[in-house]
Amino acid sequence: MAKFKFKITVIGDGVVGKTSLIKKFTKGSFKKEYIKTIGAQFFKFKEEIEDDLCELVFWDIAGQDEFHFLRPSFYKSSVASIVVFSTEENNFGQVTFKHAGQWLKEIKKFCGDIPVVLFGNKVDLVDESKLDDEKILKFVKKHDIIGYYRTSAKTGQNVENAFKAIIKELHNKVKSSPLIE
Repeated sequence: MAKFKFKITVIGDGVVGKTSLIKKFTKGSFKKEYIKTIGAQFFKFKEEIEDDLCELVFWDIAGQDEFHFLRPSFYKSSVASIVVFSTEENNFGQVTFKHAGQWLKEIKKFCGDIPVVLFGNKVDLVDESKLDDEKILKFVKKHDIIGYYRTSAKTGQNVENAFKAIIKELHNKVKSSPLIE
């Protein structure tokens, strides 16, 4: 059994649900109370794929501007990223999507061309049938993002699928590397 370790940086504005998404995926839990991430925190998770053991370290990066100066050091050695925005149909949701482009620029600046998945979180707070993904799908195509998922940390909707998409991408990438025998 081969063993691989991947550092995945989870980024996006404050209050979009980054920590809640990670906790839902790694621990199956959800807490309604908001607790601000100070700087960064990390969560470990192990996944077996095709008889290989993948250890994932999710770095949950604080989205507030006051932590901007810390981010470059937190990004170091990341092999993938998850960018999270809120699907809420209000000013907050619009701003967090608009900022997704800035988050992408920042991760590319410090990590290069790594795989990125986009999570539109908090779908439990909206009427999904009224969401228009056209603008989001154009954004995904323009920035060569490997996937877009509507998620809810509260209900668990698409959380596992979304996280497993990035894990599978990393596993495929490392298995197809000429350095692997």
